[in-house]
Formats: sequence, C-alpha cells, structure tokens
Amino acid sequence: MRTRWRASHVLAHQDGHHALLRGGEVVWEDEVIVHVGQHYDGHVDADVDLGDSLVLPGLIDLDALTDIDHLVLDSWTTPERADGLQWSLDYFQNRRRDVFTPQERATIREYALVQLALHGITTYMPIASEIHSSWAEPFDELVGMAETSRRIGLRGYLGPAYRSGVNVAPPGGGRDVAFDEERGREGLRDAVRFLDHAAELSDPLVTGVLLPCRIETLTEQLMRETADIARQRDVLVRLHSLQGLLERELVQRQHGATPLEMLDRTGLLGTRLLVPHGLVVDRHPQVHGEDRGDLATLAEAGVSIVHCPQTSLRYGAVLRSFGAYKQAGINLCLGTDSFPPDLIRGMDLGVHIAKVLDGRMDAAPAEDYLDAATLGGARALGRSDLGRLEPGAQADLVAFRIDDIRDGVLDDPVRTFLLNGTARQATHSVVAGNPVLSDSQIPGVDLEDLRARAQGLFEKMRAAYSERDLLRRPAAELFPPTYPDFT
Repeated sequence: MRTRWRASHVLAHQDGHHALLRGGEVVWEDEVIVHVGQHYDGHVDADVDLGDSLVLPGLIDLDALTDIDHLVLDSWTTPERADGLQWSLDYFQNRRRDVFTPQERATIREYALVQLALHGITTYMPIASEIHSSWAEPFDELVGMAETSRRIGLRGYLGPAYRSGVNVAPPGGGRDVAFDEERGREGLRDAVRFLDHAAELSDPLVTGVLLPCRIETLTEQLMRETADIARQRDVLVRLHSLQGLLERELVQRQHGATPLEMLDRTGLLGTRLLVPHGLVVDRHPQVHGEDRGDLATLAEAGVSIVHCPQTSLRYGAVLRSFGAYKQAGINLCLGTDSFPPDLIRGMDLGVHIAKVLDGRMDAAPAEDYLDAATLGGARALGRSDLGRLEPGAQADLVAFRIDDIRDGVLDDPVRTFLLNGTARQATHSVVAGNPVLSDSQIPGVDLEDLRARAQGLFEKMRAAYSERDLLRRPAAELFPPTYPDFT
C-alpha cells in the first residue's frame, strides 16, 4: 500500500542532515519511505492532507516511562519525608510484596504506552519504578508488555529490568543498598530468556535488550555477566549510572571505585552501552569541578548519553553541559523518564538550561536537541534507517499541528514549535508505515476508561508507601496537599 502525507512543513533529510521542506510531501510504500519532496505524481492508495502541520521523523525516547507517574510524589519532598519514599530495611527483609496484580500491571503498561503514542513517540526503551514490586520485572510481565506494544504499533526495545539490590532507608538514618544476589541472578536469566523470546517473535517492532537497574543496585559479578552476554549476543545495554552524588557515594562504598571506573572494570564500557542521565562526572562542581578525562573516556567507548532534561531539572539536577558533551564527541539522545512523556517540553527546557550553564544564548540551539531526539536516538540504537525522512528509511513519522493561535505567530516552524508548543499537539503518527495515532486518537483504545482505571491504580500505589516507610506514616502525611482542604 502506498500512502502520502502532505503538510505545510516537513523536516526532510538531505546530504546527511535534516533540512526544512515547505509545502512538502512524504510517500511510503508498506514500511519504507519512497519519496520526500514536492509534487509527487505517482499513484497513492491513501492521501492525507495535514494542513498547517510540522511533520518530523518519529521521536525516539530511550528512557520512556512505562509506569503510572511517581514524580508527582517524590520530586518536591522535604528531607524529613524523603526516607519514607524508600523501602525500610524491615520491609526488604520481611514484608516485600507486589503492590499490583499481574493484570493491574498490564493496565499500567497499556496506560503508559498509550501516553507515549499520544505524545508523538514512535520508538522507545522502557523505564519503570521497581518500588511497588516485590523485586524487579518478571519475564511474563515483559512478554505481556511486548504484546501490548505490538497491538498499539510502537517500536520497542524491551527487556525485564533486573538488579541484585535495592536502595533502603536503614533504622539509623542515611541510605544504603540491601542485596539479594539470587534475585539478581534470576533476573538476568529472565533477561536472557526474553532475548530469546524477542528473537522468536521475529517482529521488527520488538527488539530484545538488556536493562539492568541502577548501577548501585548491581553486584560486580552481575555487571560482568551482563557485559559478557551483551558481547556474545551483540545486544544493547542500558544502565542508569553517573546520575547522582548518592549513587557515586554508594558505589565507592561498595566497590572502592567510581561508577565510571566500575563500568570500565566490569567490561560494560566495551558493550553497546546507553547511560541515562550521565550527570555526575569529573566536571561536576561537587566532584572535581574540572574536566579530567571522563567525557573523553565515554566518547572513546562509544557510550550514548540519554539526556532527560525535564526529569533532571525536576529533581534539581542538570547536565553540565549539552554543548560540552557534544564537543567531546559523545552521542546524545533523549529520554523522558517521567510524566508527561513530552520530548518537546524536554527539548525546550534543555535549550534554556544550556544557556544558563554556558552563558551563551546559542549554547544548545533547538536543532541540536531535535537532532538528539531523532538522529542521536537512531545512532544509539545502531539504526541508520530511523530518525530521518528520506527514501529508504523506515516510515516512522509524526505530525504536530502548528496552527493554534495560542502558540503565537510563526517564525521558523521548528524553533517556534519547540519554544511555544508541546507534544500534545501530535495528531498523527505511523510506525513502519502503519498508523498509530490518527486525528489525536489511538484506534481501539478507550482513553476515558483507561484514564479512570489508571487513576484508581495510582491511588493504590500512593497508599502502599506507608507500609514501606520506616516510620509507617500514612500517605496523607507523606504526601501533604499544596493547600489545606476548604472547610
């Protein structure tokens, strides 16, 4: 089947970089783009006029929230309540459990994947909190998630998250990691089993990857085994690391080495490694405050940094800086890692954070961030057929309306959209040539019903924090309202 989209603006690809096409057309046959330009005169089976829209390559989110949001609960807490959001040691040793049933977890996954699609994301690598699970992510849960993802039509790089330990709040205060090494080994076995499952599916929309949890929750042996399997199977690894000062302290306490040294020691730097956040390296002001070679080490190893500007800022952290990492030769891609999964808002925040950090208005222009959300993500995945609109590429594309008077007057459509718009303006998307989002709706999904079910599960998740809290405080005390109720 041959389909054509027509729009006022298309971000095409030409001579190795994006180029803006005004009054453009994109034509694809089955899953492959066959024409990008103007005045296509061949036969088409379906012709869609998108009017005043900006058509972009499908957005790639490599730290995509596949959970009901927790950031609304933990990004504003006071020091007195912060430990209540971690597992107590007693909960770890005696009472840990799954807060949700498998069916409820499936609903959460569907809710999250629908959110990604509604915000114009076409390719994703998932991240979910383990705090409301008895440990991490079981094999069966990811099998079900893969089926949901296939039904919606997204392109997923999937695998169950696994870990050897969990962050806990010990009775004496502070923070530590409690370990259950057998659960870590079991999790890795599930991860390998899922690699086999994904291969057996033989579906180009499902690719198996290794997704160990945060670096401080892994034993050295589990890191080494992950690296060995990644090299043997030639699969991607994503590991949250270099993301916080507490992580650095815990890793040095456990291993006598920095997180970056552990990536090297265990062989993970020799894999196809993605590192979400990557904030705490030698140039961080609370480490050395100067470049002593960490960025060069990451660049030489071919590590991709998954920059999540919106989430980092909400937790009071920033990447120092986008321009410095890019200049060092590091591949930068983007992630959301929180709700809303709005890469457009994230790009806008990132552009302005870079201005403050580097003291230059042009520190990280809009086009650099859009390149990261498309070409950078494609490089991280090793997929030269993604992230671009040109003949021969995969037909992964998304359209955003840019005709709303509330967005103001239109100058350069890309810059104006990133400054004034949001990903909620997505109206249409296709993945491998198949429609995912049509007229701002996802065929076959009752959004109102899904919203109501997700709200109920969020309330259940919120209430369960009390049983994990060292002091067993009620949810109303852990999460007080902004203002008291009117009486």
